[in-house]
Amino acid sequence: MIPTVDHETWWTARRKFLDEEKEFTRARDRLNARRRELPMVEISKKYTLHGQDGPAGLDDLFAGRRQLIVYHFMAKFSPTEWCPICSFWVDNIGHLAHFRARDTELVVVCPEDLAEGLAYRDSMGWTVPWYSCADSDFYEDLHQVLDEGGEPEAPGISAFLRDENRILHAYSTFRRGSDILNGTYNYLDITPLGRQETDPEDPMGWLRPHDSYGDTPEQPGCGCHA
Repeated sequence: MIPTVDHETWWTARRKFLDEEKEFTRARDRLNARRRELPMVEISKKYTLHGQDGPAGLDDLFAGRRQLIVYHFMAKFSPTEWCPICSFWVDNIGHLAHFRARDTELVVVCPEDLAEGLAYRDSMGWTVPWYSCADSDFYEDLHQVLDEGGEPEAPGISAFLRDENRILHAYSTFRRGSDILNGTYNYLDITPLGRQETDPEDPMGWLRPHDSYGDTPEQPGCGCHA
């Protein structure tokens, strides 16, 4: 049985913990400010991606806005299996109107065939703009090698800024770096049981596309956010 206390004892502990939460928030604000001060690099290479309206350059993905966020969706695991980790993150993007109100566009770029990607997007009920980079180096170029093993990190998220006629690559993050962008995780983190990921070798092995829970047997996850 889980031990309990009276309300006054709970409230005292809660107020004390609030001090730690406030310090964490202030530390995160400082880190966010430092991120915005990181140097940027101009993207001079020309990429041809493919979207619903046909071929598109990187500048087209901005849709006339000043900032661009790209979610790098992983390639399929098999002819029929899309990445459950990426699907989980796209589920948590939220309504695009809020990004656009801040002069920011958010898109998904995937190395798979456009028609297949759009069919999967629509089957999941997503409305985020979707592009294929199957015929370009964009996917490989933006998945920089960040680990000592020399393997590209994936999936990931990148941010770009348009400065007149230039496109600047400002930031990319991978694996646990994108945790803070996942609303479901942040909600679970405030519950008594937390994320309930007990397997250190495959903490996200429980994830499925949102329409598959209870319908498929347990399968090993991809381990891409370990």
